[in-house]
This record gives sequence, C-alpha cells and structure tokens, in this order.
Amino acid sequence: MAKIAKIEVIPVRAPGQAVDDLDGTVDTVIVRVTDENGIFGIGETDAPPEVVKSFLEMPSAHNWSRNPIDLLIGEDPLGIQGLWQKMYEGTFWPGRRGLGIHAISAIDIALYDLVGKQLGVPAYQLMGGARREKLTPYCTIYPGLAHGRSIRDLMAEIQRQFRTALDIGFRAVKMEVLFYDLVSDRELVALIHEGRSMLGPDILMAVDFGYRWRNWYDAKWVLDRLGDCDIFFAEATLQHDDLAGHAKLSANSPIRIGGAEAAATRWEILEWLERGKVAVVQPNIARGGGLTEIKRIAELAELHGAQVVPHGWKTGITSAVGRHFQAACPAAPVFEYISPQVFDSVLRRELVSPEPKVVDGFMELPTAPGLGIELNEDLVARWRVDRR
Repeated sequence: MAKIAKIEVIPVRAPGQAVDDLDGTVDTVIVRVTDENGIFGIGETDAPPEVVKSFLEMPSAHNWSRNPIDLLIGEDPLGIQGLWQKMYEGTFWPGRRGLGIHAISAIDIALYDLVGKQLGVPAYQLMGGARREKLTPYCTIYPGLAHGRSIRDLMAEIQRQFRTALDIGFRAVKMEVLFYDLVSDRELVALIHEGRSMLGPDILMAVDFGYRWRNWYDAKWVLDRLGDCDIFFAEATLQHDDLAGHAKLSANSPIRIGGAEAAATRWEILEWLERGKVAVVQPNIARGGGLTEIKRIAELAELHGAQVVPHGWKTGITSAVGRHFQAACPAAPVFEYISPQVFDSVLRRELVSPEPKVVDGFMELPTAPGLGIELNEDLVARWRVDRR
C-alpha cells in the first residue's frame, strides 16, 4: 500500500451567508489525505474551519500534545483504526474531547475515502461490508429561524419543503419546529398535528424541538399530546447536558427520545445510554470520531437496545458519509439527509458530486470506490478562506 505523503487542511466559507441562523452548511473545513502515488481522500468536520486548521497544524509540545498530521506522514493508511488510536493518544492533552475529536473525525473520514480508492472498494466495505440491501434517508425540513416572519409564514415554508421532499421520492422526514417563544406549547402541539396532516399517515416523521425545554415535565406535556401523530423520535427536547432530565423523560414519554448530537466518542455516548436512557443516539459522524468511532457507537447502541441516527447537517461530504455508515451498521434505521433540492445551500449543492437519487424512499448502496464523490476544485479555490 502506498503510504501517506501529505495532509492538507482547507477551510471553505460561502460568501454572503447569514450568521444569525442555524445553517451549518455555510462553511466547512476539508481535510485531504494524499498518498505517495497522488491518490487522495477527503473528509470534513462540522466545527469552525480556522480553529480546526489551527489544531491540526499546531506544533508538537510533548508526547501527549503532538501534531496530528506529523503522526500520520509515512504511515500505511490501511491501518485506519490503529491510526485513529495513534491520533487520539497523541492529542490526549489538548484534544481528548470537543475540537480534537472533531479534527480527528475529518482525518478518519478522509482515510476511509483514500483506502477505498486504493483498493477499489466503497468505504462501507472497510467497515465490514453492507448489512442491508438499500438505504433509507430521511429529509430534514428546516424553514430557518423566524427573523420577523409569522408562524403562518414558517408553516407555509415547511409545507413547501414537505411537498418537494415527497416529490423527490423521500418517504421519511424530520420536521424542525425551532419556533421558540413565537408559539406556546399548546400552539406547538397544534402545529405538529398540522404537519402530520400535511404529510399524511404513511410518511415516517420525526420532530426536532431545538432544545426547547429546561424541565422534562414541560416536554412530557407536549409529547403526551402527540400520540396520534405517530412520531418516530423526538430530537433535542431538553438542554443537551441534562442527562437526568433525559432519563426521566425517556421513562415517561410515549415517543422515543433522541439526543447526543454534540457528543464525541463512544465514552460520551455510553453516558447517554446508561444515564440518559435515550432510545436514539444522534452523534455527528464528522464530529464524534469519524467512521471508525461511529461503528463502535453503533455496536454499543445495539448492546443497549438503542438506535443510532446521526446528526448530518453539513455538505455533501457528510451526506456521503451517512450513506456508508447506514450501509454498514444495522442499528441505524434511517440517516439524516439534507437534499439540495429541498434546502437551498450552495456548498451543499456544489461542493461535491454526484447526488444520488431517492426512489420510493430508498437509495441504492454506493458502488464507487471510497466515499464515491468528487470534489469541486474550482469552488474550493474560490472560497477557501486561508488564501483570500
């Protein structure tokens, strides 16, 4: 196997984007790992691009604070799990959680892309092979924050996105209800019922509450009144670190409770499963440890009778990663997918290609080597922020 020769960290930001919303697709940081023969793989993470670049290019200080790139130059990329451990131990002091894991995640994903290309196999084959015959994406429906719009304006946009998603071929969606003080809890119940009526009874529906409540009783009051909406899971009900509240809500809710979208590594997910008692864990693959760690998390979830539905609001790189993850992990009933036809984002639409089709709710298994995507080098050259 050709060894790792170069690792580049490329921060990219689309111009003219609003910073007062919750759109994670406005920027990214791409990691490109190239071997001695010029073959390269790409990955990304959902963290501030310039900060990730600084972390990955920091000088080594001592054995527990090493430069992650220096640790990998000259290594055989085939040993992906061993390289993950080498980076994890080498950045133990500054990067054991948070930013350090985010940065490792991007490199790990790029390694799967690179090795898949070297061997001529899809990335999921490096994770043990396909565990299902086809993939089930769900389309996230996000109207944006209110910014002066009325609730009727927001619901009209949700309805438009619902229709587009169903027309494309999705049969599973997640309704984002980040309405906050624009509506009362009682009004929110009526709006979710309205959303279910828009979809009809046969579409799988999840709901993201955007960390609306600080008390599990308040969350339960709403969820108790949604029993006839057939909601698959409730995401971000309580404050992220309120594991005790999640446990009480999980024990008393008629709907599966999800959480842990900001958690990193299997060690944090174990806390969510054992203390938080959630039925669905949602770590971002590109933040929580990459494909190496998400496979461990999925196996951990199986042991606890839970499911894994990763957070995936980023560019087409993360969308591709979600496809390979679900292909290889039976504990993942669906995976998050931002359709560029539903939510307009130039980076999501143009950074990589091709875009897979959704037919009757399913996608075909990827067949191209690695992640199976091509990077738009012209766009990267225009919008990389370290060369403006």
